[in-house]
Amino acid sequence: MAAEPLIRTATADDLPAIRDVFRRAAWSNEGDRAWIEAHPDKFGLDEGNVIEGCTRVALMDGRIVGFATLVGSELEDLFTDPDCMRRGIATALIRDLAAAVPRIDLTSNPHALAFYESVGFVEDGVAETSDGPAIRMHRDS
Repeated sequence: MAAEPLIRTATADDLPAIRDVFRRAAWSNEGDRAWIEAHPDKFGLDEGNVIEGCTRVALMDGRIVGFATLVGSELEDLFTDPDCMRRGIATALIRDLAAAVPRIDLTSNPHALAFYESVGFVEDGVAETSDGPAIRMHRDS
C-alpha cells in the first residue's frame, strides 16, 4: 500500500505547482476536454482561494500531487496529478477536509459521481448551472 500523502494548507509559493496540477488534471480527463475547449473564458483556477488559505495540498516526496479547495462548506476544487491518480490522494484530501468541517457540499461533474459516492457523498438533487443541470451532493463528517 502506498504511503499517505502529507497534507497541509497551501501558500502563495505553491501556486505554480497548483496551476500545473490543475491544468494537467483537467486536460487529462476526456469528460472535461470538450467543455474546456468550448469555454476557455470559464476555465481557470481561483488563485485568491489559495492566498486566503482555503486550499489544502497533498505532497508525496516533497512534491504537490493534488489539492482541494473548500470555501465555507463548498468543495470548489479537487484535482490530482494525472501521474499519481488511483493512489488515494483525492480520498486523503476529502478525509482531511471532512475532519475540519461538519459538512461538505459540492456540485459534481458526471464523470466524478462514482468517486464522490465512494468517499461518502450522497445526492441532494439537481442544480441549474450556466452549463446545464448538475448533481448536488453532500457529505456529513
